[in-house]
Amino acid sequence: MDTSDFSISLDQRPRMMKLEAELEGESPMVRGQEQSKTFRNRAANINIRRSLQLLDESVASPAALTRRTPRRGGALQHSSYTPISSGSKYDVSGLLGPTPRKTPSKEQSFNQMDSMMFTGKSYLEDVTEEVTTTNVGLLLEEDPGISACKGLFEDFQKCMKANVSESQSFDLIKEYENACGDHAVLLQKLMKRATRNEPRFQKTFEMLDLIEHEKNTWQLVHSLLKDQLEVELMMDLPHEEMDINQDGQSLSRKSDKKIVSDFFEQNSEIRQSQLIVDWLESCALEKVQRFRDNIKFFSDRAVGWENTLHKLQTRESGTMFGGTDRPLVDEIDPDAAVRQKKMVDDLDKEDESRLLQTLFVYIRAGQLQQAQDICREHGQAWRAATLEGWKLYHDPNFEALDDGQACSVEGNPNRDIWRNVCWNMAKEPSYDPFEKAIYGVLSGNLHAVLPVCKDWLDYLWAHYKVLVDVRMEQELRTHKLSGRQLVSMPAEFWDQSSDAESVFRRLEAYDEISKEGLHWYHILQKWIILGDTERLIEVMAGWVRDDHLKVPQHLLRFMAHLVLFLRTTQRQIRGDLCSVILEAYVEDLIQGSHKDLVAHYVATLPSDAQVIWYARFLEGVEEKGERQACLDLAGEAQLDIPQITKLVVENIRSHSAVNFSQNIDQEIDTTITQEDRKKIDAIDWLVFDQSQRSEAMRQANAVMRSFIAIKKLHAAKEVFHKLPADSIDVIVKTWQYQTGSADLPPEEANSVREYLCHRAYLNAMDSFNDLFNQYHHTKPTKPTLAEAASFTEKVAHEQHMKRYQQELDRWRHHLDIQTKTTKGMIYNVLLFADGGWMVDQKQVVSPDTNREHQMGLLRQLVLPGLCFLLHKILHTSGHYDECLKIADLVASEQHGLYKVFRKDELQQLLRLLRDSSLSNLNKNLDPLGYPSQMDQQPVNL
Repeated sequence: MDTSDFSISLDQRPRMMKLEAELEGESPMVRGQEQSKTFRNRAANINIRRSLQLLDESVASPAALTRRTPRRGGALQHSSYTPISSGSKYDVSGLLGPTPRKTPSKEQSFNQMDSMMFTGKSYLEDVTEEVTTTNVGLLLEEDPGISACKGLFEDFQKCMKANVSESQSFDLIKEYENACGDHAVLLQKLMKRATRNEPRFQKTFEMLDLIEHEKNTWQLVHSLLKDQLEVELMMDLPHEEMDINQDGQSLSRKSDKKIVSDFFEQNSEIRQSQLIVDWLESCALEKVQRFRDNIKFFSDRAVGWENTLHKLQTRESGTMFGGTDRPLVDEIDPDAAVRQKKMVDDLDKEDESRLLQTLFVYIRAGQLQQAQDICREHGQAWRAATLEGWKLYHDPNFEALDDGQACSVEGNPNRDIWRNVCWNMAKEPSYDPFEKAIYGVLSGNLHAVLPVCKDWLDYLWAHYKVLVDVRMEQELRTHKLSGRQLVSMPAEFWDQSSDAESVFRRLEAYDEISKEGLHWYHILQKWIILGDTERLIEVMAGWVRDDHLKVPQHLLRFMAHLVLFLRTTQRQIRGDLCSVILEAYVEDLIQGSHKDLVAHYVATLPSDAQVIWYARFLEGVEEKGERQACLDLAGEAQLDIPQITKLVVENIRSHSAVNFSQNIDQEIDTTITQEDRKKIDAIDWLVFDQSQRSEAMRQANAVMRSFIAIKKLHAAKEVFHKLPADSIDVIVKTWQYQTGSADLPPEEANSVREYLCHRAYLNAMDSFNDLFNQYHHTKPTKPTLAEAASFTEKVAHEQHMKRYQQELDRWRHHLDIQTKTTKGMIYNVLLFADGGWMVDQKQVVSPDTNREHQMGLLRQLVLPGLCFLLHKILHTSGHYDECLKIADLVASEQHGLYKVFRKDELQQLLRLLRDSSLSNLNKNLDPLGYPSQMDQQPVNL
């Protein structure tokens, strides 16, 4: 092509001035001819280095750049079932008919982004607000990422409650995705004010990466599993294999586009492979945004190689440029540099390198139409045309005429030739790596694409892109029965990956991405793509069980909700492994103080596990109002509240077991420890509901037994008062309401009897404490008189003595009353009706041997002590004759108290009785307290 074909004047804006203007922050200016060569060369070198730096940053790995998240609601868009995903202009999905698996166009989702493509306006700035005061406050948190994402736990629960039916499963997945997208945007807004170098924000960047991976994985789950479910539904419908289409067209007359459309419609494996490609391209849209924000194009004229053209025109005019005669191309056609083996201007080469990288980024994101627009806007319309040859040939006039008018033919009838040319271009060593990658994508040349791939997702996209391309080419060549003979593809083309398993084996072999492939979400994405649900769940359960692997909170939340989704949509999954994951999430919620969420997720566990885990959760709830709220949430989740609250109390009781046999000689303990307080307050769980009053009494009895055994009577008394005073009446009425009978069953009757036994003993001890305090602390003090007292003082003393005597009489009277009361209450325990104290009256079918053993030990601990206490009271009050009657009480076979005495205790009792007998003798009575025989002799009148 001759340079005279171009009408570019010498005074048009050259490249150098635009670079200089950018460095100075000014608008580009027309370069002046008076500038020196030294200045121009120096400026060019500086700006080339600057441009290369910007270029490196623009194509950097996503891990090294601030992440961006598209607008909420940006669903995973499926491009057409073709090698290249593009706008609706090239979409073949309309040919698939009104099936549920129709591939929607990307054009609608990208319209807004396309409108801002070259405006320099940030996409996120258009769809999000500025950082608010609340968000600025988050920056002051110790870990802003954790604080910003706390709401995800509650958001996911709300999504579940709003989509409870099985038919709403995929709507639920979309809401999960949107929730992650919202929080990712919030994190991005925070990161605008943060720096990676600051350690406090490093975790926030990691959190952003984790949330974005989760959002992408929900997209993948929605896309693949929805298609799988639709395939299962379609398989249940009757269908017939036909050799002709609906219009009677034979297979030999099918167009390329129709063959491929039918192939994707009928082959679920290849269709899902294309869905994976669509998903990977959707994920890459974020990279498009970041790349566009960083890349700088200096050639904005609709002319290619403008600097080379400018130099050639200057040379033709006889004006020297640059001081040397460089071997520049003298023709400006696209192949000139390769054909002539000459150079283009360095600045044009830099611009073209940037352009090629940009084109690849857009193609990586499935935006072929936008890539073609960029080519045209930068003077390379020919390159836009080279990106057009992939389109499948289709002549709609073979099927029907549109209102009698012929329709335009679409696609490339020589597509096979075009692909071979692209294949060879992708192998050309002198081409830019990104140019080879572009044509490698179009022709299915994997080796040309991999060198420019940056991360694990890029590698996966390249392999799946080629996989779909190879399978589709096989289908075309198998079913194309008419027309000319197609040009063969190279043997290397057919030797590339042809199935998903081989793709992942190759990915694992690449050293560049082997470490990245071990990322939590990449492992999960692998098994989701392979469709191995069983292995997917095994991997997640293994992470949970492995103690040294600290699974992030939000990953655990994702795994739990993924398991719940799979359990809803699939029937054959291992329930035990699902429970492992769900239990781990419940435990995380408990430790994270998400009290209002625990009940909802506990309800997803098996019934036995529900009781265990919610009881474990309730153990840590101490405030009474919160306890009632937690029980209300359990009721909403339809949990077994009676069993749960029962287990709560039992768990708390079991934290510190009491050895009943080692507390015989222990002194009374009036302290109440924190552990004791937990046991006491645990009874509150059972008194909220009257229907549980019987269980509340059983548990209270058990706690009181343990406290009485270690002589913590104050604690036992508090437990007793935890039960409302009308508990027995409530139990009887509840049973009568349920059965119509007022006779309680043996278990409950024995529990009520034990409750009465505890009441009798505690009342007796309270009465003794009152007697003790009255005897030692309320006795009036006798007034004293000094030896040298005056007459007045003596008179006053006599008055004091009269009042003292009155108070002493009153004290003795009250003491006598209290003594009788205490004595009677002790007798109530020692002579407890129907078998004795702590003895069950009714036999049960399955007795609680541990309870029976404890009750027997309590009799041995309590009854001898009460006998000694009774003797002390009687002996102190001078009722020596009654003291001796204790021997008859202990020896009585009716009550059998002697059976609970040890030998040393019997010996001690006998010594006490001897002291009482001696006191009787000192009162001139016989040893048993009766008048002596000498006093009873008749008097002779």
